[in-house]
Amino acid sequence: MPKVKLTKTELKTQKDALARFARFLPLLQLKKQQLQTEIAHLRAKADEIARERGALFAGIENWVGLPADDSAEIPIVLESVVTGAGNIAGVAIPVFERIETSRPETDLFATPAWVDDAADAAGKLMEISARENVLNDEIRLIAEELRVTSQRVNLFEKVKIPECRENIRVITIALGDEQTAGVIRGKISKGRTRGGHKEEDAA
Repeated sequence: MPKVKLTKTELKTQKDALARFARFLPLLQLKKQQLQTEIAHLRAKADEIARERGALFAGIENWVGLPADDSAEIPIVLESVVTGAGNIAGVAIPVFERIETSRPETDLFATPAWVDDAADAAGKLMEISARENVLNDEIRLIAEELRVTSQRVNLFEKVKIPECRENIRVITIALGDEQTAGVIRGKISKGRTRGGHKEEDAA
């Protein structure tokens, strides 16, 4: 810890800094709580998406092997993932809106019956994967902000505020000692002055 000046000016500087840290700390703590709550919420959504994927696979496992010997392709293509902009505790995040796909026209007579069902399932899987990817980006961004915010909370709580309080204590003691010493010097000087006057009167 750097040595502080034992002056009234420095005392005011330290008191102002302490007031500033004490004012910002509750805001940082609130932000930290908001970020923690949001991450828990997003992770719950991630678990929900995982269950959706599992249910989708469970629903198609009975027929997914049927086209194994068929050369037909599933007629669906992912064109884009559309996202919006969100904000959580000051953190800009992407928000999933929808996916855009295209399904080329197929010859109903030349296409196996399972192809439409497979295309629907593939489309749902594409959407689930896109939602999961966007959600992972949200979690990553908020987790990074939480890390930085937690560091600032710890810095204020464990370093800056205790440091200011200690500096204020040291400066206050030093100024008090200086004031006491000044009073004593004044009394000694006054005593000497009075003593000198008595010697002059006696002469």
